[in-house]
Amino acid sequence: MSVRVFVPRETTALSLGADTIARRLERDTAARHEGITLVRNGSRGLFWLEPMIEVETPKGRFAYGPVTPSDVPELLDSGLLEGCVNHPLALGRTDEIEYLARQQRLTFARIGVIDPLSIDDYQAHHGFAGLEAALTLTPQAIVDEVKASGLRGRGGAAFPTGIKWQTVLDAPADQKYIVCNADEGDSGTFADRLAMECDPYMLIEGMTIAGLAVGATQGYIYLRSEYPLAKKVLDEAIARAERAGFLGDDIRHSGHTFHLEVRLGAGAYICGEETSLLESLEGKRGLVRFKPPLPAIEGLFGRPTVVNNVLSLAAVPFILAEGGSAYADYGMGRSKGTLALQLAGNVKRGGLVELAFGTTLRTLMEEFGGGTLSGKPLRAVQVGGPLCAYLPESQWDMPLDYETFAEVGAGIGHGGVVMFDDSVDMAEQARFSMEFCKVESCGKCTPCRIGSTRGVEVIDRIRANDNREANLVLLRDLCDTMVDGSLCAMGGMTPFPVQSALKHFPGDFQRPANGEPS
Repeated sequence: MSVRVFVPRETTALSLGADTIARRLERDTAARHEGITLVRNGSRGLFWLEPMIEVETPKGRFAYGPVTPSDVPELLDSGLLEGCVNHPLALGRTDEIEYLARQQRLTFARIGVIDPLSIDDYQAHHGFAGLEAALTLTPQAIVDEVKASGLRGRGGAAFPTGIKWQTVLDAPADQKYIVCNADEGDSGTFADRLAMECDPYMLIEGMTIAGLAVGATQGYIYLRSEYPLAKKVLDEAIARAERAGFLGDDIRHSGHTFHLEVRLGAGAYICGEETSLLESLEGKRGLVRFKPPLPAIEGLFGRPTVVNNVLSLAAVPFILAEGGSAYADYGMGRSKGTLALQLAGNVKRGGLVELAFGTTLRTLMEEFGGGTLSGKPLRAVQVGGPLCAYLPESQWDMPLDYETFAEVGAGIGHGGVVMFDDSVDMAEQARFSMEFCKVESCGKCTPCRIGSTRGVEVIDRIRANDNREANLVLLRDLCDTMVDGSLCAMGGMTPFPVQSALKHFPGDFQRPANGEPS
């Protein structure tokens, strides 16, 4: 009897030799006359254990990792195909690994479990149930379910998804569009990539439901150009979904139409901003548009357009299948549902953690992340990407929800959590934030274009002890100007990490760049 063995085909696992492990397993088991069925699944998101392979047994799936090709013979000798637990790499039953068992996976329930390109596998794990439900509802009823869920944009702005959809539904037009912002550019983030590489039909289903909800017949996935595997997986998944009748003309014999294409991004961080993204999608340079009009009224090619992040759209199938109230049962206050947190930086156990809103950073970093990889004490953490604040230990016990973080001038953004130990120079991190804006600014508005350039220069003078006190005042004034005067969040939020570093780590600005006391 053939045993199913799962070896991930996902970017992180592939970079660590997963393909070589798969070939070695096939070769060695054939030589031993042991039958296996090799399944190339996605990653579970436990990156410190990758490549993590799994074996399906009558007692469930057992995991092993991190595995190298040279480990394969010894694993087979130990009884890998029977689910052995006495090997140093044995992790036990996969669903009992504490890191996984403590999560609340709604959006990411299938990643690492299924063959990403198998429609049968997807349906066997409740895939397309949301679409089937949506096909029985009116557009307004679909939008109402999304409103009831409390889903907010997971790309960073946290705007209520249902309100955006309602605006597009109510806008009269002969053509409407659904655009997925898959230009995942925040430092330390990878949740969008995992969703696309490991469960692509979830995004396809979510976008199709969005099309039914607002009357759009065409969708585009604006994909980060640095994600070649995601491009390959999505293209194949779209083709298979069309052949199976879940996409294209006459979806499931309903008379509804929705077509979907993947378009590669321009390699610019600013194209993560929705209007700049639309400019790029139209074949222009990615410059921020003035608002109003909003994209929901005049978006792609001047037509009403829903622009949502991957994770916003990926949450929709669950909402339609289980009901908006089932999703809203998770979370707290106005932050409903679950949040995909991505542990990165100086972390012992980096990976994806999906939890209901309300957990704390301390719990996330210590109990899931296991502290720093270096073993040194944690000193700071940046949540939400390069435009969000650095948080000191005094703020690690705040619940992770939009309103609480906003009250202290911080943000959750796309859920990236980048950790730093006590060797970090926070003045250098502040400089990095300004320089990042200098490099990535579209250049359309003066506060962002010139302010970031001057910001780097001022921080350099502070660190060189050149008229330090006067330049600290100038830096604070410059930050205020950028916040109040910038056209979009690129310039408007760049000061947040700088201001937080000045506030919580002032001593780092009192020594020169070489770290010696001034």
